[in-house]
Amino acid sequence: MGKRVGVLMGGWGEEREISLKSGEAVVAALESRGHHVTRIFAGPGLDRALRAAELDVAFIALHGRMGEDGRVQGLLELLELPYTGSGVLASALAMNKPFAKKLFRLHNLPTPQGYRVGRDDAARAPQLHGDLGFPCVVKPACGGSSVGLSVVREPQELAQAVAQACRFGGEVLVERFVSGREVTVGILGDAVLGSCEVATPREGFDFEAKYKGGARYFLPPRLSATRVANVEALALAAYRALGCRGYARVDLLCSDTDNDVVLEVNTLPGFTPTSLLSKIAGHAGLDFPELVERILALATRDEAGILDAPEVTPAPVVDEPRRAVS
Repeated sequence: MGKRVGVLMGGWGEEREISLKSGEAVVAALESRGHHVTRIFAGPGLDRALRAAELDVAFIALHGRMGEDGRVQGLLELLELPYTGSGVLASALAMNKPFAKKLFRLHNLPTPQGYRVGRDDAARAPQLHGDLGFPCVVKPACGGSSVGLSVVREPQELAQAVAQACRFGGEVLVERFVSGREVTVGILGDAVLGSCEVATPREGFDFEAKYKGGARYFLPPRLSATRVANVEALALAAYRALGCRGYARVDLLCSDTDNDVVLEVNTLPGFTPTSLLSKIAGHAGLDFPELVERILALATRDEAGILDAPEVTPAPVVDEPRRAVS
């Protein structure tokens, strides 16, 4: 028998429209597999909507802030509802790119050198830049879909690029620019599903290239088999370093000097039949409904050890006598 699945879509951030497309694609795939699906539009009152739906499991089709960063995952934990994708901590760490980079380095995983800039320090970015050099990449510290990303080539352009990226979360990551092939690796469960090279007419796989065309895809990447194996091993190590589970997509750069670097881990990547993860799955022999089914089967939640905690009883409300006003 099919499960009662709530597909969480929409959300609060700048990736709402992408999330709605992902959500509708997931709904269609789940219904084709015989599940009973309820659309849950994330926003104010999400907790009430989840309680009222009486679900067996939640399929999270949210992207970016307030959906991919551990907050919705925390709500689902409190509701004791299994959900797809990574848990609270891994979601939060992966979304915060500066913290993720610290963990990559702790696990000896190569990642571009960079620094963090807060909204209040945007005007001081040229002084903070030091010897990082140009060109450099400026992007929101917590975000996805390459929203707010730009490649800065001249020192006089840096402050404006930082201020622009600060609009999406208030904190920015500035990284050394690495020239090379952009490769993304799909992970399902605790194993590599495959990899894909993304070639764009512009430097940087930005929002325009991702969702408005112009990109070309190569499965497998145009690299030697040995190097592809190395890139995929790096991706799996990054996934494990953050404590991810379920599925993810890891973005890397394979530079012209044969050095491969990890950029970020996307715990809830774009999810339509034409998205990068779907392309990788198709090349591996999984059609979109089967991929969705496999991800649903991996849904779980953190075991926090709170099942024996006593029920919380609200304290009675006692009306205090009003004081006379003299």
